[in-house]
Amino acid sequence: MNATIIVLVIVLVIAFIAIVAAVAIAASKRRAEQRRQQAGELRTLADAQAGHVDVSAQEAAAAEARAEVARVEAERAEQQAAEARQGLHVDEARREDALREADVVDPDVDHRSDDYRPGAAGSRDA
Repeated sequence: MNATIIVLVIVLVIAFIAIVAAVAIAASKRRAEQRRQQAGELRTLADAQAGHVDVSAQEAAAAEARAEVARVEAERAEQQAAEARQGLHVDEARREDALREADVVDPDVDHRSDDYRPGAAGSRDA
């Protein structure tokens, strides 16, 4: 082979590599610009949703406030129920005491037997 042909082949290979590199760099720049544009569009969409996020935050805060009110009301209702149960127990105990006292007075009731139940024998009013 001739030295001129070898130099020419080397120059052509270098030129081809330079062209391929230039095309690759241009394609990379074009992809980067497209990605910048896409990122800008995504940011614009995200900014457009800021108002919706604010509304959602307000709705969540309102729901939490309603839940707290409901918790307080439930606690108050539970306290009232506990007080009512306590009152019921007191009333039942008073009634049982009155029945026992009546049974002690009643000569027909054996209030000392093992199977004695207050008011069971003399429950004419029930």
